[in-house]
This record gives sequence, structure tokens and C-alpha cells, in this order.
Amino acid sequence: MKTAAIIGGGVIGGGWAARFLLNGWNVRVFDPDPEAERKIGEVLDNARRSLPGLSDVPLPAEGALTFHVEMADAVQGADWIQESVPERLDLKLKVYKGLQEACDPGAVIGSSTSGFKPSELQEGALRPEQIVVTHPFNPVYLLPLIEVVPTEANSAEFVSHAQDLLKSVGFFPLHVKKEIDAHIADRFLEAVWREALWLVKDGIATTEEIDEAIRMGFGIRWAQMGLFETYRVAGGEAGMKHFMAQFGPALEWPWTKLMDVPEFTDELVDLIAGQSDAQSGMHSIRELERIRDNNLVGMMRALKAQNWGAGAVLNAHDAALKPGALPTLDQADLSQPILTLARAVPLDWTDYNGHMTESKYLEAFANSTDRFMEIIGCDADYIASGGSYFTAETHIRHIDETHAGAKIEVRTQMLLGAGKKLHLFHSMYEGEKLLATGESFLLHVSLETRRPSAPSAEIEAALARVAEGQSGLPYPDGAGNAIRKPA
Repeated sequence: MKTAAIIGGGVIGGGWAARFLLNGWNVRVFDPDPEAERKIGEVLDNARRSLPGLSDVPLPAEGALTFHVEMADAVQGADWIQESVPERLDLKLKVYKGLQEACDPGAVIGSSTSGFKPSELQEGALRPEQIVVTHPFNPVYLLPLIEVVPTEANSAEFVSHAQDLLKSVGFFPLHVKKEIDAHIADRFLEAVWREALWLVKDGIATTEEIDEAIRMGFGIRWAQMGLFETYRVAGGEAGMKHFMAQFGPALEWPWTKLMDVPEFTDELVDLIAGQSDAQSGMHSIRELERIRDNNLVGMMRALKAQNWGAGAVLNAHDAALKPGALPTLDQADLSQPILTLARAVPLDWTDYNGHMTESKYLEAFANSTDRFMEIIGCDADYIASGGSYFTAETHIRHIDETHAGAKIEVRTQMLLGAGKKLHLFHSMYEGEKLLATGESFLLHVSLETRRPSAPSAEIEAALARVAEGQSGLPYPDGAGNAIRKPA
């Protein structure tokens, strides 16, 4: 098991801790703030509720979290050291001096800095080749982007190693090949921020109106296509050249004030703070964080279904985690119900009552049926050859509540598997607590005729193995039930 040391446990450091911890790393934290443990604990509460639900397979077992009084104790033997101290260059250089005296020379030292160049961070370091900018975005435990900014002091092998470690915990490392103040993404944010300050100062728009303009329009487009791809589409069939020809002259118009910064007066600060309070003051910061996380998870899961943008990163991380997550026919203990689903409940699977909505129980049990089909050989290749199972009837019993972030497992008992017929009984658990059962009756069909047909000999043999193995299991409680008419 790998170990990460987190130097500085604020919002960003806490997000790094959560990302590593929930992906199976041990995490050591050094922060002299007496409130650090409480603050990181609150970040972890939100991360445990939201991050696992981005994956459709189980994350690794959570690592161990420890807090250390001495920085040397935290960094000794760590594979990754993430510095997230305040944006003061003198402080960062002091931190690097202390931790490099104690850490493994082969460890990656990443900085969360949003502004300093890596050459500035490496100045006077004991081992400059060990230090690299790894700039994240809040919330670190959900958003995949990490700007990786090296210098010539960092070898290509070192940069590749750092990127591989970041990918292993679900990040998307963007290699910034030429260092510049504020890297790439924050330079865009700074441009938008400056223009927004002018719009508020000049009385053109309030903070709420500016936020509405972003989140109701181009912000949604940017979330899945970025800037240039969005404009390529805007150019129509003629493409990017047409767009540039049509809108290029506008760059000469005196619209924006990007090179002119409004004076940062107390009056401007009070104006913006007052408008922000009116806009969002009815929510606490913790409530806003949860609202943000709910929306991010829903959007990223939608992108996941399209295998696009941040969703493609999530799918790649799932693919890396999937091998070994569920047993094959040869690996399963056939004397017991077979594990066919293991995952966390995503935020977008819950309803207005705060627990898992009815349709998602059906989705979970349908996924378990699909996995059982794969186990017996009715996989994508078999279906492409013209055979499959169709569900004819389903019955679900809701026994206990299931909440967002809950780690659930479904275990499947085959009640009948002979000829064209397949009768499955799924039981959903959180730990030892039974949450629900789902009973499904399926028929094997020919996809050419769309009529019931006999399965292949290989599938019949697999069904016979499961039937023999599970022959000693009692008939499950609730199997064969229907909704009874009231007396």
C-alpha cells in the first residue's frame, strides 16, 4: 500500500487527503493548525458521501489516516508528498528544505500552488529534480484536473512516474510543457474574474446575474467541450476557420478590460461581499459544498454515460479498478450466493426522501443480472453472436433505507437454470444489513427470431455448475412473493 504525506490541511490539502485515502493510500497529515483534524474530518465526510458514487465498481479499501506533530515523521518513507501551504514563496522554500532532509529521495514532491512557477519552487532546493507543480482544482476529491508543471530539472521518467501515480487515484494530469505564472486554467479564471469585477463596479450586473450568465449558458458547454471545441461547433459546417473569420474582428473592439484592473477599494469589496451575501447567504458553506458536490456528481455521471470529457476519465479509472472487483465462475464460492454487484450509492440515485429511489433498486438488480449473465458466459461476444436473456418478470422488496455514499453489495442465488428458463434471487446488503431483494425470471431468446430458444451448450454447462454448487442453499425468504390484496 502506498503512502501520501499532506503538508497543510486546509481545503485543498484536505481534498488531496480524501482523494488518496479513498483510493486505498495511507495518508499522513502535518499541519500545525489545532483545528486541522476537525477540518479534514469534515472534508472527508463530504468526500465519502460523493467520490465513491462516481465509480461503478468498488474503490479499494480505505487507507489509514494519521496526524503528525513533526513534519519529518509525516514525510519519512512517503511515496507522494503534497505541499498545500499558503501562497508565500519564502514559506514554501522553508518547507521544502525541512521535508527534503527527511523524505525519500525517490518520492514525488508536488505543490498545489496556483501561481508560482516550478523553477521558483526549486530554487536552492537540496534536490530540485524532486519538486514539481501539481496544481489541483476544488473539490480535489471530485474534479479530475491536475496541472503538472515541471522544469528541465525534472527528468522525463520522473514526470511520467508522477503522472502514473496521479492517474492511479483517478486524476487527469495535464502536462504543462512550458512554465508560466498561474499555469493554464487559472489564467482563464483570472481573465473572467477581472471582467466580472468591472461589470459589478460599473453597475452593469450583480454577482448573481454574472453567475446566472455562466451557469445557464456557456458554463454548461465548457463543462463538456471546453473553449475551442465549443467554438468549432459554433462555426457550423465550415468549422473553425469560418468561426475565426466571422468573430476575429471583434477582438479589436474595445469590449473587455482585461489589461485594466479595477482599483481594489474597500467600497468594491463591500459591494461584492454584500451582493454575494444576498445571493447565497441563506446557505452555510457546508451546505453549499454539498449542493456543489451533488451537481458535480450528476454532471460527471452524465458525461460518464457518453464516455466524454471528465466522464471518460472516470470510465478509465473504473476499468483500472474492475479486474478482481467481482468473481468469475471459477473464482466464486458456488456453495453461496455469488457476489454480482459491489459499489457505492451515487448522489444522483437518491430521491426527495433522502434515500435510494425505487428505479435505482431496479437498476442495481438489473446490473447484478447482467453480471450473472457474464459469469455463465452470456457476455458481449455471446450476445453479438445472436443469443441473450430477456427479463420476463421482476419483483422487488424494499426492506431498509439506503442512503447516498452507502457501500452496497448484491449476492445472487440461482433458483432455476435449465433449458430456456433462468430464475434469479438477488439480495442487497450494506455490511450485514439486508436492504432489499430483487427476484427476476428470464428467458433465453434468439436475437434473430426474438423468440425463446435453448442456450449454448457452454452456458448450459455453466448453469449446471451453479445449480450443483448452490443445491444446498435454502429457498430464500421472500422468493415467490407477490403484493397481496388487502384483507
